[in-house]
Amino acid sequence: MIAIKNLSFQKIKQTLQVKKPWDDVIIFVLNILIAIPLIIIAHENLIELNWPFNLDRILLFIVLIIVIQLVLRLLRTIIIFCIIIYLLILFYGTVIGNYGFNSLYEDYDSMIYTMSDNPYPQDIIISKLLPFPNKSKILRAIEYKNPKVRNFAVMATTQNFKNVRGYADYRTIIQCFAVFKEINERWNYVSDPKDGDYIATASESLDYFSGDCDDHSILMAAAVRAIGGTPRLIHTKGHIYPEILIGTRNDLETVNYLIKNILFPKESKGKQLHYHIDERNQIWLNLDYTAKYPGGPFMSEEILGALTLN
Repeated sequence: MIAIKNLSFQKIKQTLQVKKPWDDVIIFVLNILIAIPLIIIAHENLIELNWPFNLDRILLFIVLIIVIQLVLRLLRTIIIFCIIIYLLILFYGTVIGNYGFNSLYEDYDSMIYTMSDNPYPQDIIISKLLPFPNKSKILRAIEYKNPKVRNFAVMATTQNFKNVRGYADYRTIIQCFAVFKEINERWNYVSDPKDGDYIATASESLDYFSGDCDDHSILMAAAVRAIGGTPRLIHTKGHIYPEILIGTRNDLETVNYLIKNILFPKESKGKQLHYHIDERNQIWLNLDYTAKYPGGPFMSEEILGALTLN
């Protein structure tokens, strides 16, 4: 009887250890998906050897593929199990209208596209991994290419600070401050429904200039991006707000002078600018709906997540 049981156990064990062909296919596809962003990071951070036909980069890509494949094969069972669970989660998200297969594709496509045009591609992966509420919905809502959003942003530049002269290098920032002025002077805070977040698109918010903090942030980011500015959204405790990239310390000094002496002298009189400095020592200025001038006080300075629109 014991021998029969041992034999049955051995058969079951052997059955479980059989390697199915589709396992290799899944592992190889996952390998490629991982290798593409890694080769972009390596390309931007490693010294080019200038070999003919970019053979150094081709060799690097082949080595990455081999190393990743070996690691994935060692962890084959765990990885396959995790992939199955993740696919089920994505399927459920697709069915109920939350984060699903389409959102995953858009995130990956956006990440690769942005990394390929960014000198610090590793930062893109980090920002993608940081938690940010409703990230995929917010990205879709920032319709900076929508003609309605673009036309509003252009209109704001004709209504505010049109006659400021002598600061050609800061023209885009000044025009983005014109957008800030137009939106914040007209914004009316309205809460979301009690049973969940309502994410309004930028074009939708232009109808009444009303909504909560994420709606304001979406509109501000879309309008700023539509005229060449670089915005980002900050997630903090119970709040989301927009910031704009100013640049270096020298840029901050000039912007500080512009805000306090030319653009917002009354609103900023006797007050200081509030900003964050990122890992590359770039300065981001607060554009929250609670601020009366660019760089007004934070509601909460702590950063729990950042969503940058490059």
